[in-house]
Parts: sequence; structure tokens; C-alpha cells
Amino acid sequence: MHRPDDPPAGYSARSREIAPFHVMSLLARANALEQAGHDVIHLEIGEPDSTTAAPIVAAGQAALGAGHTRYTAARGLPALREAIAGFYAQRYGLSLDPERILVTPGGSGALLLASSLLVDPGRHWLLADPGYPCNRHFLRLVEGGAQLVPVGPDSDYQLTPALVERHWNAASVGALAASPANPTGSVLTRAQLAALSQSLKARGGHFVVDEIYHGLSYGMDAPSVLEVDDEAFVLNSFSKYFGMTGWRLGWLVAPPSAVPELEKLAQNLYISASSIAQHAALACFEPETIAILEARRAEFRQRRDYLLPALRELGFRIEREPQGAFYLYADVSAFTDDAQAFCAHFLETEHVAFTPGVDFGHHRAQQHVRIAYTQALPRLEAAVARIRRGLERWRG
Repeated sequence: MHRPDDPPAGYSARSREIAPFHVMSLLARANALEQAGHDVIHLEIGEPDSTTAAPIVAAGQAALGAGHTRYTAARGLPALREAIAGFYAQRYGLSLDPERILVTPGGSGALLLASSLLVDPGRHWLLADPGYPCNRHFLRLVEGGAQLVPVGPDSDYQLTPALVERHWNAASVGALAASPANPTGSVLTRAQLAALSQSLKARGGHFVVDEIYHGLSYGMDAPSVLEVDDEAFVLNSFSKYFGMTGWRLGWLVAPPSAVPELEKLAQNLYISASSIAQHAALACFEPETIAILEARRAEFRQRRDYLLPALRELGFRIEREPQGAFYLYADVSAFTDDAQAFCAHFLETEHVAFTPGVDFGHHRAQQHVRIAYTQALPRLEAAVARIRRGLERWRG
């Protein structure tokens, strides 16, 4: 029987097999409630609540005024690639050749390039479950796949060499790790990154690391995989730490031998990233901008330090303190084994929106929710009060 949400007959199998991003339908319902006059507290979307920092906006406006509205080279503006390399030198102590950097349309563009280059049809990467859903969907898009590896608090929700050994098979060609991770906020140490790298090299596999939330770690700076493995592929973005979500700009760092093939793919897939966004991003690395971004990082830490104990007190089980990103991945099995119904209850009755675990994989997905602390502290305090009241109603 055809369901209303099924693709019409004749559309591709890959389209049918890529699952929807459930949080977007939840966001649509939250927006509808707002339009009906309700005050909704948004803890569902992975987007900083602040607008792009003023120096970046001014640089974008200046680029428009100067007429910088034409295509750039497929690998991006040379000046921006040099600025990114300078950032690696300043923040990580790495000497990185700008020729290894490709500027992309968001971190998604970087993932598209890496998956297109490294994954043949029928082959796969190992990915932690739970993890960011679009990673596995991009692999399906290129006719590859994701070998989802169940992870939990015992491994801090990350892949380990032991897990690689257990799940690697003849179709495996690499692994994708995220640090800091979405949805769990866990961070891989330098030693853990080195161990994973060695495990993959021993099997002839590629190591791809999502560092999109770098800059948003608390009490420590997340190490880059490039500190221990110069042949790794690194995905990054201007969206999270730099607060440029709507500008759609990211980058990929690749081994020198991979750059010609990646440049060819970029030329064909998207020609170039937004020229205006690239010119604006040049201001990201100025001291004035970094000061603004570091103040925002400190505010995110304050929010985490409030929300984590508050939710634990209410009975949400969060075994590991997240060290980065801006999410809490909470076990709600004390309340329910249907996280989707649980999230719908709080949205409809208390007008607090957070995301069911089903968006992030399969492993115990119905017993988890992701709560984003992307609202100011007074709004988080209001959310906790509403959640407390909502739990009383949920229990009956």
C-alpha cells in the first residue's frame, strides 16, 4: 500500500532509502505553534542563537560593495585558504600547506567531496551510532554505505580500535569520527585519535574526522587529528564556532595527493563556494572577531553547566559530561521507551522542543533525546521549569 509520505513511483532507490531529518518536521510543528501565539522554547536545532559577529557581516557587506560577486576558484579564495592555514598554525601549532585546503559550501560540501572520493559503490565507512544522520545519508548518495557501530558511555560514544577490529570487514574502506560529536558532545583525546589512526592504517583504511564543532569545547581545546595523522581527511565548517550557519561555508583538509581529484569533483559538483561568504569569512580570524567568539564559547559553557545538573536532577540520565558542541544526549528510559512520543508531549503541552534519538541512528534511539543549549540562560531556566511540569503530566 502506498503511504502519503512515500516518494512517487519512478523516483530513485537512493531517494527512498535516505531517511528524513525528523527534527525538521518537529521544527515545522514548533513554528506552527508559535504562529498560533504560543511561546516555544527551541532546544531542537543545532544552530547558535546569536547572529553572525559584526566584523564578519561588515566584511560581507564590503565584498558586495566591491563587486566580489563572481565565481572563485573551485578550491576557494587563495587568501581564505591561507587564512585557514594560519588558524591551524595559531590554534594547533601546525604548519599546514594552504594547497591542501578546499573551501566548500558548508561542512556538507566537504563531506560530499570526501565520500565521493573515498567510497565506491558497495563499500562503507564505520560510523558511531548515535551520530549525525547526514553522514550516513551522504554515503548512500554515492552508492556506498555506513557500517553503524553501536556506542555508549563506556567508550564515551566514540569509535575505539577494539570496535574497529570487531566491525571491520571486506567491504570497509575507512571510518568517520566526530570530535566534538553530535549529538553527544564527546571529544577524542590526542591519544585516542592516534590509536584510531593506527588501527585504520593497519587495515589500509582512510580516517575522516568531522571537526565541525572545534572551538566549542569547554575546559580544554579539542586536538585536531592532523596533530597525529597528517594523512587524515578533516571536515570543518564556519557554521558553529564562527556562527555563519546561513552563509553555507566550510572546508576540507586533505593529503596533497588527493587534492587534484577533489578539485575536479568540486568543479563538477558545485563550481565554487559562495564568493561573498568567502570574503566575509576572511574576517573570522581577526583578533576582534576571535574575542567575540571566545565570549560566546564561555556563554555556552555556562549554559551547559546549568542545564546538565538541572536535567539530571529531574531524572534524565546523562552519564558523561559533554566536553564540546552544544548538546546533551539524555537517556530517558526512566520515563519512556518511545522518545518520539515523549518529545511530542513536551512540544504540545509545554511548548519545549527537543529532538528524539531516532534522528541519530538506531542504537537505543527510542530511549534517548538530544537537547541543545542554544538558548540564553533565562530561557533554559524556563525550559527546565516547563519540563518539570511536563514530567508530572507525563507520569499521569
